[in-house]
Amino acid sequence: MTEKETIEIKKIIKEQISSINDDIVELTELTKPISLDNSIGRLSRMDAINNKAINEKALRDKKQTLQKLNRALERYEDGKLGICLKCSQEIPFGRLKFMPHTTRCVNCA
Repeated sequence: MTEKETIEIKKIIKEQISSINDDIVELTELTKPISLDNSIGRLSRMDAINNKAINEKALRDKKQTLQKLNRALERYEDGKLGICLKCSQEIPFGRLKFMPHTTRCVNCA
């Protein structure tokens, strides 16, 4: 991978980290407990509880992706970004551009 491609991947990683941090703030707000004194009907309360569970799952997924992106940034700093952890071959630029947090090449994935 060329130096220009590596810098582009780093930029993509930082943009995704920023976007995910914004999503985490929003999802954290949506997963706050539903108060009982809220005057909504029984079905509306059930919908609210269901939506809260869905948002909690989305929040967990976002946090997991954020961890992967932070590890990718660490690999960039160590000069190991774009190297497959399993076979040590170079991960294609297109794959990294689509999934900058990936740690394996297409063959090993």
